[in-house]
Amino acid sequence: MPLVTRRLRDPDINPCLSESDASTRCMDENNYDRESCSTYFLKYKNCRKFWNSIMIQRRQNGVKPSMPTAAERDEILGAMGKMPY
Repeated sequence: MPLVTRRLRDPDINPCLSESDASTRCMDENNYDRESCSTYFLKYKNCRKFWNSIMIQRRQNGVKPSMPTAAERDEILGAMGKMPY
């Protein structure tokens, strides 16, 4: 597997892996009809926006790494009580 693909499939690097997989699966199941999968695309977009804002906030506060690990993300989402996206 190429390095870029491995990085995209790594849950510590890609916080929206499940949303990405869901939108791809929807496209496969609906013969690549984008209209049918718009809710999946919106959920992925909101996920990226949410984790990007977290990453910017951590970078401004001097926290390294700027993207939380998968375990830290689970804690953050658990503290919120529900998915913010």
